[in-house]
Amino acid sequence: MKFTATSRSVQGTSASRRLRRAGRVPAIVYGGTGTPASIELDHNEIYHALHKEDFHASILDMVLDGKTEPVLLRSVQWHPYKALVLHVDFQRVDAAQAITTKVPVHFLNGDTCPAVKLAGQTIMHAVTELELTCLPADLPKSIVVDLAELVGGAKVHLADITLPDNVTYVPRGDELNPLLALAQPKKGATEDSTDTDEPAAPEAPEAPAAE
Repeated sequence: MKFTATSRSVQGTSASRRLRRAGRVPAIVYGGTGTPASIELDHNEIYHALHKEDFHASILDMVLDGKTEPVLLRSVQWHPYKALVLHVDFQRVDAAQAITTKVPVHFLNGDTCPAVKLAGQTIMHAVTELELTCLPADLPKSIVVDLAELVGGAKVHLADITLPDNVTYVPRGDELNPLLALAQPKKGATEDSTDTDEPAAPEAPEAPAAE
């Protein structure tokens, strides 16, 4: 994916406000062999780009003052209640150096797996993304988890799937094998049902009271 940036010479809070009023977004690009550079972006272009999943998990081509260089989106600051982008951070990418970033997880066949069709259960997705490390050329756009064989009560952990070649999961603390998805009974459902269509036995009549 490609986006356009322009060098920004004036910095500071007042300058950033003027940029935003003019439909521009202050940003910074850092890392690699170059020094951090202040840049500005077109608000409409970056706003729509940020609503695309690939923009968050792909190596991007930044066209800065006519020259193209690969970068990775690192952080975005949004206005607390308006649909406005306030600031964006990018990191330069070196093809020979590994990067660490979050990659979205996509689940397939959850609606047709045995846990849903046969057991009447629901599928809970425990994660929406995984933090991975790899060389830029090996970065996947997403991690696909196929739930086609998931049965009632079963779980899928990271160890149950195969990551792309040369891609390594970055654990959070001691969580080396995180839960990805599980099948569980619907709320209010019970495993054993005692319902029956047989009518209840009539109560015996009371004996007349003695006079």
